[in-house]
Amino acid sequence: MSIGARDMRNSFALEIIGVPLWEPPSQETVDAITSYWANRGILVFRRQALSEAELCAFSSNFGELERVVRTDWASSVVPDVGIISNLRNNVGQAIGGLGDGELQWHSDQSYVTQPATGCLLYAAEIPAAGGDTLWANLERAYEALPLRLRSRIDGRQGIFSYSKRLAGYGAEDRAITPEMRAKTPDVIHDLVQRNPMTGRSSVYFDPTTTVGILGMSTEEGQAVLSELTEFCTQPQFVYRHRWQVGDVVMWDNGFLLHRRDRFDPNERRLMKRTTLALSRQTHIIPQGRLAATATSYSNS
Repeated sequence: MSIGARDMRNSFALEIIGVPLWEPPSQETVDAITSYWANRGILVFRRQALSEAELCAFSSNFGELERVVRTDWASSVVPDVGIISNLRNNVGQAIGGLGDGELQWHSDQSYVTQPATGCLLYAAEIPAAGGDTLWANLERAYEALPLRLRSRIDGRQGIFSYSKRLAGYGAEDRAITPEMRAKTPDVIHDLVQRNPMTGRSSVYFDPTTTVGILGMSTEEGQAVLSELTEFCTQPQFVYRHRWQVGDVVMWDNGFLLHRRDRFDPNERRLMKRTTLALSRQTHIIPQGRLAATATSYSNS
């Protein structure tokens, strides 16, 4: 199998060419994709036609499939697949989650001690306009951080709370069982992580879940986090993906943030996602710990 690669609009994202994901890849192809992924963070495959089983089979070449906390978003056919959609079934129940609203900058699974940082998203149906996904590269942002701001986070740890993430969702997506809550106590992660394959350092934080910085007052920590968010999401660090049906995008939550634009709620959008526990030999895998006390957030 011949594999090619080209930059997506002169950004850090890379389009991979010549790989039909419904076919089992050779080890040479897996190794090449792994290297590209660790170096670039986001890979794009276009013109794919995949069943949920085929999406899982391809994903599993790069790490162990993991089912996320929101089991209510899981596919009824292949539970390892998460459904991201604004669709409803014949009795009006939501199919999957995260609807059609704008999603703020975030990093998947940052609220657990050892996040599964790999993610693949497959576009089955897309709206005529809107619904773009944007990624911010936190390695490039760290390299460009002003020394004053870098000194505020080097050697520091952030406090991450799923309660804050939930508060940002719509009412329907905030629904979570006590069992799910028990799985997501507040955790602590280093704010600077190192890519084991490239040696590059990266900021690691999540505007939707990071609630403070150890050793700083609440006000000081939140001020630093706000400044980080503003700096790291500047256009020079961001890739915007305009979806086409059949796109598969794989990204590394270890050094990328992402968000989604709004789209017309009367339009259909159906995406299918897998989550992977990647190898710490090739990817950033934050090694966190539980926080001593929980932090509660409301909509106020």
